[in-house]
Amino acid sequence: MGKSEMSKVKTISLVVGGFVAGAMISLHVPALADKDAKSGLPIDELRTFAEVSGIKQGYVEPVEDKTMINNAISGMLSNLDPHSAYLDADAFKDLQVGTQGEFGGLGIEVGMEDGLVKVVSPIEDTPAYRAGVKSGDLIFKLDDTPVKGLTLNEAVKKMRGKPKTSIRLSILRKGEAKPIELTLVREVIKVQSVKSKLIEPGYGWIRVTQFQENTTADLAKHLTNLYKEGSLQGLVLDLRNDPGGLLNSAIGVSAAFLPPDVKVVSTDGRTPDAKQEFRARPQDYLRGTRDDPLKTIPIEAKKVPMVVLVNSGSASASEIVAGALQDYKRGIIMGTQTFGKGSVQSVIPLPGNTAIKLTTARYYTPEGRSIQAKGIVPDIVVEETANGGGASGRVREADLDRHLTNDRDKDAAKDAPKPQAKPAAKTGKDKDKGGKDESEEDPLARLEYGSKSDHQFQQALNLLKGLKIIQNKTL
Repeated sequence: MGKSEMSKVKTISLVVGGFVAGAMISLHVPALADKDAKSGLPIDELRTFAEVSGIKQGYVEPVEDKTMINNAISGMLSNLDPHSAYLDADAFKDLQVGTQGEFGGLGIEVGMEDGLVKVVSPIEDTPAYRAGVKSGDLIFKLDDTPVKGLTLNEAVKKMRGKPKTSIRLSILRKGEAKPIELTLVREVIKVQSVKSKLIEPGYGWIRVTQFQENTTADLAKHLTNLYKEGSLQGLVLDLRNDPGGLLNSAIGVSAAFLPPDVKVVSTDGRTPDAKQEFRARPQDYLRGTRDDPLKTIPIEAKKVPMVVLVNSGSASASEIVAGALQDYKRGIIMGTQTFGKGSVQSVIPLPGNTAIKLTTARYYTPEGRSIQAKGIVPDIVVEETANGGGASGRVREADLDRHLTNDRDKDAAKDAPKPQAKPAAKTGKDKDKGGKDESEEDPLARLEYGSKSDHQFQQALNLLKGLKIIQNKTL
C-alpha cells in the first residue's frame, strides 16, 4: 500500500463499535508503534503451523494456499477478543466507506455468542430497524445457511450484498416460543447522524444516532437552529442505541458542551502509541485545516441544563461522551447502564488492500474510570417502559465471548444488570379502549424516540422542568 493510501487509512482509523452487517467495523487510533525488536519468532510453533497447513494435500476437496492462510489469520485474530479481526479486501473497503455515513447492507451491529450471530443494536432508519430486529436477537440461519460453523467475518459477508437483493434471517428471541423469520431487502444505508426538534418553547431534543465524519458540524447546525427559536431552558441529548462511530466526533460532541481544553478521554495500552489523551480542542476533533464548526454554537449551549439519555445499546463513542459529561457534572445521565465497549482498535494495513483490526488499548473517562465491560452507570436509572420492561435480552460487552476485563474494576462484569423477566400477561381488565390486550401487541413494534410514548424521554423532560424550578427558587 502506498504512502497516500496509508495516510487515508489513518484518517479513518478512529471508529468505535462492532461489526455492522453491511460495512461498518470498529477501529480506532493510528497504526501501531514499531514492533518490539526483542520479540523472537516462536520457531517450534511455526514448524507446527507449516506441518498443519500441509494437510491440504489430503483434504477431500482441493483448497488453495491463500484460503488456508487467510483462514489461519482470521482465526488467530478473532480468538483474541470480540473486536479484533482480519479485514479482507471487501471488508476493508466497506470500513472506509462506512465512516462516511453511507454503506450497503442491513444496518445491524453484531457480535458472536455460542456460535450464533448476536445483535448488539440495529441502526436507526435501516432495513433491520424497520423490520423489527432487536438488540439481543440471536441469528441462527441466513437464508438456508446455518450460522453455526461460520466465523463472524463469514456471517457478515453473507449479510452484505447488492442493494435491492433480499436475505432471510431466522432469529431466536428471548420470550418468544417460536423462531422469528424476517426477510430484509438490502439497501444503500444513509444514516442521518443528528436529529433534533423543539419539544416545546424552551426545551430542545437532539439525538445522535451514530458518530460520523460530519457529526460535530451537524450537531452545531442543529443546536444553532434550536436557539433560533428562542433561549433554551433545558436540553435532552439522546444517545440511546447509538453504537458509536468516530472518536474525533465523540470529542467534538463533548466539546460542544464542555469548557475548552478539558480532558475528554484517554487511552492506555502496551505501546507508546496506545497511551494518548484527547481534549476538548479543535486539533483533537477536527481533521485537516477546516473551520471549527463549534464556533457557531451559541455560548448559552455550554450552560443549558442537560439530561443525557443512554441505554445498553449506547456503545463506545456514546459512552465516551456520556462519561465525559458525567465526570464534569455537565449533564445528568439517565436511562440504563451502557454497553461497555471501552477498548481501542487500531487498523494495520496489509498487502493486497487487506488489513487487521487489533485491540491495542482501553478507554478511560476524564476521572480515570475504565469503560470496558462496565460502561456508564446512569445517575438516575429509568427503564424503557413505565412498568420496568423493555430491556429483556439486551446484550452488553460483558456478555460477549472472550471480552477484555475491566482493569480498574475487576467486578465490573459481575455488576452488570441481569436481563429482566418478561412482564406477566395482561388480564382482560388491562385491555385498552379498543379491546386489544396489550400483551398481544406486535413484538416487532418500534418506539418513536422523542415522542409522547417514549417513557425515558418524558422522564428526562420532567426532570429538566424540575431542575428549572429548583434553580429559580435558589436565585
